[in-house]
Amino acid sequence: MVTDPIADFLTRIRNAQMATHRIVEIPASKLKKRITEILYDKGYILKYKFEEDNKQGVIKIALKYDPVTKIPAIQELQRVSRPGLRQYAKPGEFKRVKNGLGIAIISTSKGVMTDKEAKAQNVGGEVVCYIY
Repeated sequence: MVTDPIADFLTRIRNAQMATHRIVEIPASKLKKRITEILYDKGYILKYKFEEDNKQGVIKIALKYDPVTKIPAIQELQRVSRPGLRQYAKPGEFKRVKNGLGIAIISTSKGVMTDKEAKAQNVGGEVVCYIY
């Protein structure tokens, strides 16, 4: 049993990139599916597919690399809020990730979204992770 499924999600992607795997499989949940959709929309991954099985389902993510240098598109994945210490922020308190080049994923009352979307809708929430 995993005590922090989001940290496991980020670690699986991080480990797959270090081993230069093309595809990584992750157990699914609604939050992980939404984070995967955000990663795709922002261009950090090539594609993704949700597969149903008899249990909770699986997310298959095709990782994105530079065609010439083989450097991964995701340089850094950092978990911010964790089960032992939740981190919440108001729209004016969102920190810029890598001077605005990265994104922060925020879990709000209106759903999971990036920090820029949350600021535009003027909602705060739990800061799940930083991605650069």
